[in-house]
Amino acid sequence: MQFNHYGGQSARLAAALVNAPWPLTPDQLEPILAEHEIIRRRLTTEQIAGLHAWSRRLARCFGDQDIDERCAAINGLLADASSSPRITTHDGQAPHLHYSAPGSDAAAHIRATTAAGLASVVCFAAPHRLGRCARCGRAYVDTSRNGRRSYCTVRCANNDAVARHRSARAAV
Repeated sequence: MQFNHYGGQSARLAAALVNAPWPLTPDQLEPILAEHEIIRRRLTTEQIAGLHAWSRRLARCFGDQDIDERCAAINGLLADASSSPRITTHDGQAPHLHYSAPGSDAAAHIRATTAAGLASVVCFAAPHRLGRCARCGRAYVDTSRNGRRSYCTVRCANNDAVARHRSARAAV
């Protein structure tokens, strides 16, 4: 499934922050942000601590849960990100949305972007696409065509299949 930038990349950033081995140093956080196309990646220790707390709140949006619980958690994130979407045409690009106010710090941008990304997936794809791996429990965004993914990676799916196979053979 194809998501727009905020629906896909920003929701995947939310999952990456949830799965990160906190606490992180600036040098550990930077590659995660770069991988998810965040331009301003240098954060202070205080901002990183705030993102750690934010990641715990993001974690509540992944996995099996009632739709009302998931929406309430995301609405809380959107409210606390307290930013208004704006159309921008910076750098000669086609008009597109930014979810953080001009001049906001990097951490505020990350909070607004991840909250908007989760909201986009829930509203324009399906709430169950914000999943938890059936094998290891890591958060993921299901971008599969049919939306029935149960594992964070092919490796986890294969490891689970091998474990089931070995268990079935041992029972014989």
